Amino acid sequence: MRIHHAAGGLMMALALAGCQRTGSMDSVNTQPNIAPLQAQPIGSVSSSQLPDPTTSTSGGQFPDKPGTDTAMATGTGVGTGDTAAAGALDVKKEGMVGNWRVANGPSSCDMFLTLTNLGGGSRGGTRGCAGELTTMGSWEVAGKQVVLKDRNGNAIARLYKTADSRFDGSTNSGQPISLSR
Repeated sequence: MRIHHAAGGLMMALALAGCQRTGSMDSVNTQPNIAPLQAQPIGSVSSSQLPDPTTSTSGGQFPDKPGTDTAMATGTGVGTGDTAAAGALDVKKEGMVGNWRVANGPSSCDMFLTLTNLGGGSRGGTRGCAGELTTMGSWEVAGKQVVLKDRNGNAIARLYKTADSRFDGSTNSGQPISLSR
């Protein structure tokens, strides 16, 4: 019994010895010395009044509002025109799996596609996207077309393979969208 007590006391002493603070470490500076950044000159800033976008402008300053493609909105057509479908390359579902860089109008984000079944398609999702793509939950290949769907199974975008590791198309709202690796 005394050996147990002695061994326990020895272990306690060793444990407490490891918790002691040494004086030599007090003077060590663990923070890196980083010099502050210097201010950089910028160009001049100008301002002016923008024209009213609701009034008619001469000279065509603003492009015409895009029309709604009813075939795209209802999911019955190709959405990007018959020429995109005619020139599209064959799509293999297994080749779509993995990470994609998405260009959606003026912004970009990430998309990940899997082969895990989810309702009428395969599971997929986005990170850092805006607009309709934030609702993406699944995808499927229909012929030469890749259809991105929201979490309720409604089509939100259609794309066609235009090159090796590149797909182009548009969202239901008419925004251009591209996938690339």
